[in-house]
Amino acid sequence: MNTLLGRRARTLAATTATAALALVLAAGCTSSDSGGSGSKTAAGGVELVKAGQLTTCTHLPYPPFQSEIDGKVQGFDVSLIDLVAKNLGVKQTILDTPFENFKTGAFLNADECDLAAAGMTITAERKKNVDFSDPYFDATQAVLVDKKSGLTSLADVKTKGKKLGAQAQTTGEDYAKSKGFDPVSFESSDAVLNGLRTGQVQAVIIDYPVVQGWLKTKANADAFKVVDNLNTGEQYGFTVKKGNTKLLAAINKAIKDARADGTYKKLYEKWIGPYDATATASPTAS
Repeated sequence: MNTLLGRRARTLAATTATAALALVLAAGCTSSDSGGSGSKTAAGGVELVKAGQLTTCTHLPYPPFQSEIDGKVQGFDVSLIDLVAKNLGVKQTILDTPFENFKTGAFLNADECDLAAAGMTITAERKKNVDFSDPYFDATQAVLVDKKSGLTSLADVKTKGKKLGAQAQTTGEDYAKSKGFDPVSFESSDAVLNGLRTGQVQAVIIDYPVVQGWLKTKANADAFKVVDNLNTGEQYGFTVKKGNTKLLAAINKAIKDARADGTYKKLYEKWIGPYDATATASPTAS
């Protein structure tokens, strides 16, 4: 994560057995299966793991990209994949899984999911296990601190001997470690914020859009502030099982079309904030 603002103390098994405990939630399109009842072949010859639905693996919560709102999983990623599902003539369903599976491709390889969408950063290491879509979001990492901490930068956290938190298995955590930190790891973005709120850590590093969402709440804005916005050159991508070229093409087409017809901009402004086309990932970037 792509993994913008940081991700996961946990020990999670990246095995298909975890799927039995996963939460399946409907998340969008209501179109019927164009392949007919019981068919696993959608429009364009895309093969699906379950008939009549596009099954998306994610890791909850990770607002504004995906989180449960009013009993339904919603967010920027969800809305974009809804476009893919609509084009395929099926509905999207969400499978909540451990984030480790996104790095290894475990659930994709086990045919538990058709694709993964979790604000995931495109990296060379991850490309060894999964195929990425065109990038759909440019990400930066933010450093959020308690206003009472006296911290003014990421470097200040180390100089003053304060504790830094991050979400486990994320590029935010990797970045912190690359700068010589031994960050406290949290399972989810919500846990990261709670760690800051309860004083377990005095600063956190996590994707900037996540922080933007947190600071929309007055209580959070009164208590915390951003002291660093780190341009790490990250871009987010959706992933499919290696060699699933037809589904990958369908995802890339949906992203390209959404940019061209203004849908991308509308979704961006709805879920993330003011849209700057010059600062948003190009669909042809790598």
